[in-house]
Amino acid sequence: MDLQLRGRRALVCGGSRGIGRAIALQLAREGAHVAIAARDPDRLAQATAALALETGGTVIGAEVDTGSDESVRALVAAVVNQLGGLEILVNAAAVPGGQAPPPLLADVTEAALWAEMNVKVMGYLRTAREAAPHMIAAGWGRIINISGLAARQSGSILGSVRNVSVAAMTKNLADELGPKGVNVTVVHPGTTRTERTSARLAELAAERSVTIADVERGLGARISIGRIVDAGEVADVVAFLASPRSVAINGDAIACGGGARGAIHY
Repeated sequence: MDLQLRGRRALVCGGSRGIGRAIALQLAREGAHVAIAARDPDRLAQATAALALETGGTVIGAEVDTGSDESVRALVAAVVNQLGGLEILVNAAAVPGGQAPPPLLADVTEAALWAEMNVKVMGYLRTAREAAPHMIAAGWGRIINISGLAARQSGSILGSVRNVSVAAMTKNLADELGPKGVNVTVVHPGTTRTERTSARLAELAAERSVTIADVERGLGARISIGRIVDAGEVADVVAFLASPRSVAINGDAIACGGGARGAIHY
């Protein structure tokens, strides 16, 4: 299937590593001109060069702090100037969940909550607010917000609050922007294999006095396909959502966790 992405202009926030990097790679492979944005200049430069070399396409890097209005405004202006427009926005700039044990109620602080909301929720809103006018002017656009299955599962107060908020934001933006040609969707990855996974599995194995293979088997037992999903497999779904082929999907949540067992979502 031709995703009709060749020549489209895309911005992937959080594109220097993890799921964001995998998404940037897949969009570039499909022929899109891609800007990746992140806070760490060294990691950003390395990722930009590697993606351009691997795909042979147009890949540029831009520093951003999505917790700052001014930084986001400057980012979008720079990307539009360098790429000549902006039609696709992928919001993936947030600290991934599951990297440390979540705090219990007694340990949840106001500062921790607002830090999560400022980066993942307000940060996504900032980038959407700046990018949307360019998409509306072009009469077409796609915004894909990377959230997470904590929106559907308990176990992390902060994770659930931020991810449910992203889903609610997505639906509101979809209703407002859909009539103007801009579709907005939210993707909920579950446990996903990225460059951080090996170290995290080793930590869990040490904590539980088991092997890394035992930890992987335990995680896979919770997933209906029997294994952890790879970041590239999430990127395949996002590339479709970023394409004109996805016009029938707007405001909806797409789970990309390999099938969490038990609950029925309808």
